[in-house]
Amino acid sequence: MNLPIYMDNAATTRTDPRVVEAMLPSFTETYGNPGSRNHAFGWESEKLIDKARAQAASLIGAGPKEIVWTSGATESNNLAIKGAAQMYAKAPAGSEGRGHIITAIIEHKAVLDPCKRLEREGFDVTWLEPGPDGIITAQMVKKAMRDDTILVTIMWANNEVGTINEVPEIGAACRERGIVFHTDATQWVGKMPTDVEKDNIDLLSWSGHKIYGPKGVGALYVRRRRPRVRLQAQMDGGGHERGMRSGTLNVSGIVGFGAACEICEQEMESERERLLALRLKMERELASRMDVVEINGHAERRLPHLTNISFGFVEGESLMMGIKDIACSSGSACTSASLEPSYVLKGLGLGDELAHSSLRLSLGRWTTEEEVDHAIDGIVEAVEHLRRLSPLYDLHKEGIDITTIEWQTH
Repeated sequence: MNLPIYMDNAATTRTDPRVVEAMLPSFTETYGNPGSRNHAFGWESEKLIDKARAQAASLIGAGPKEIVWTSGATESNNLAIKGAAQMYAKAPAGSEGRGHIITAIIEHKAVLDPCKRLEREGFDVTWLEPGPDGIITAQMVKKAMRDDTILVTIMWANNEVGTINEVPEIGAACRERGIVFHTDATQWVGKMPTDVEKDNIDLLSWSGHKIYGPKGVGALYVRRRRPRVRLQAQMDGGGHERGMRSGTLNVSGIVGFGAACEICEQEMESERERLLALRLKMERELASRMDVVEINGHAERRLPHLTNISFGFVEGESLMMGIKDIACSSGSACTSASLEPSYVLKGLGLGDELAHSSLRLSLGRWTTEEEVDHAIDGIVEAVEHLRRLSPLYDLHKEGIDITTIEWQTH
């Protein structure tokens, strides 16, 4: 076993060597611009793009022409949310009452920030709050719907706690009302079965680097029929990707994305069972070897490979320093530079203390049982060491409820 061990697969994954092998010829052999339609170099690159479209579409039950290439899930989310809102707006730009959007407070920043921008531009946004289990239900969405609702955007699985929202049911509710439904499926696709038809999805975002593909490439599924969904482009210049996303295509990245999708489709079922067993072992042993251990989110409706655990009477940054040979996260990687407690955990109702003392551990294709055992031992050792230094933990062991203590200030 090599140290450090990697348990931050929700932040990014190692590119599969089979994906790298598929990409290599596109750098030095098939290097033409797929937009060059007048010679063989362009035609060969276009064939690679078409193959990758088919591979990506197959993974989610879509048609190849419904795949729009982007630079990653952040761009896909922006194109889906802003593009749909602007296309189906009820009033012109610059005016109030442009339309109603429904999202949730525990979405990724790549959804929250576009929605906040639309709010500033005259759209009305409802911010749903989950219960302690972290689930956004179809009933919550239905209750928030209005006559002027034009878009619902709810992630399929949460990137910090791994909870799974009622996406097919939410999609069905949107379909009944003629409302466009987008889901950020970045943590879901490639790990769990996806069928955009059965799951009632109009727009779906995902990214290459979360499915053992390269960074800097992503895709957006855009429904073409029953109903056809239209988007206003966010980037102009050349009309590439059916006019929705201009720019010379990243051929090597797209080839890698397609190869990664194909591998996920072939290996998803066995990998899901293996990672679930490892995750359950980790949760079970950490909870049995220590007290005041809280597994965040719904007990069962969670991704197989991701767990978020709070350790009482331990400060999160100190714990991270104590387990330097375990690469994991104390929150979303995109906000880990902040010392504020995770907004997702706060959204689930956790107090600052427990929200500050959480670890996100996300397993992946190369995670072994030996590594899981090492992580369990390392976390237990670090937590116990920090608790020996904590007078609050001493009070807890004496049976004193520290929430009832009135602290004197001078």
